[in-house]
Amino acid sequence: MNEVAELFAYPFMQRALIAAVFVGLAAPAIGTYLVQRRLALMGDGIGHVAVTGVAIGLVTSTSPTWTAVVVAVLGATLIELIRERGHTNGDVALALFFYGGLAGGVLITGLGGESASTLQTFLFGSILTITIPDVLVTMVLATVVSVLCLGLAPQLFAVSHDQEFARVAGLDVRAYNLLVAVLAALSVTVAMRTVGLLLVSALLVVPVATAQQVTRSFRTTLVAAMGLGVLASLGGLVIAALASFRANVAPGATIVLLSLAVFVLTWPLGVWLRRRQRARVPFDDEVPTDHEHAHDEDDHAHGEDCGHPAVPHGDHVDYVHDGHRHAPHGGHYDEH
Repeated sequence: MNEVAELFAYPFMQRALIAAVFVGLAAPAIGTYLVQRRLALMGDGIGHVAVTGVAIGLVTSTSPTWTAVVVAVLGATLIELIRERGHTNGDVALALFFYGGLAGGVLITGLGGESASTLQTFLFGSILTITIPDVLVTMVLATVVSVLCLGLAPQLFAVSHDQEFARVAGLDVRAYNLLVAVLAALSVTVAMRTVGLLLVSALLVVPVATAQQVTRSFRTTLVAAMGLGVLASLGGLVIAALASFRANVAPGATIVLLSLAVFVLTWPLGVWLRRRQRARVPFDDEVPTDHEHAHDEDDHAHGEDCGHPAVPHGDHVDYVHDGHRHAPHGGHYDEH
């Protein structure tokens, strides 16, 4: 116990714990909107672009964090504009930036005479070597991301869920889409010292996927994902620190694996909750889109006295018969 107490008394460990809390809050916050927009891998694409920014910072002897922020924001903006204009689909745009960003970073690092091991600390994270200026940058950027994600939740949710509805409601869809891209870029650069640019997407997505197992509203998912992000960041960091007495354990990898372990443990609970909800509400109230011919009216005439449960459904009534729900339509029944 004395060794553990001494470990947490070290200044580098205290800096790492502070950074882990802020990264755990910010990354899942913007990740919730990316998952809602089905752009879960956008963080990966931005992370690869940020490699070029890190390399520029190393070669020019400036702060790799700030050069990564600039390049990642430019890359995220370009990805969003390409995806919006529809010249190519989102997956292809992401792939182009995947390969170009990573290759550019490796090339620039080599031309500048820097060691590949230096670049590796940004690829896989090195939270235990984080400096006080890095902690301050992390706190400021993570606070900006978290506040905007929570404060603009109604607008960002509307744009992420249904862009046509958002336009009709008077929202500037392009501006909000670009804001989401920029916030994602800031989150990636904030988290690069914690889990690394190659693993950062996991911290954006996995806590959100875990929260979705047990929550039913968007706002609850957002808050729960932020809580799970903090839990995974702190838990992974502490586990890695304690395991370091016996082996060389990378904190970034431990954080990601702990996030995945929580998802696996939560998944059965999510399945049980969904089954319980379906049992409570056997039929939803959505207007059916697909009607399938069930049987002719002559086979069985449904009515008030037919003995089959009647379920109001939109502008008509469905009857539950042999485990199916159908309604009269002309001379036959359509199954809903």
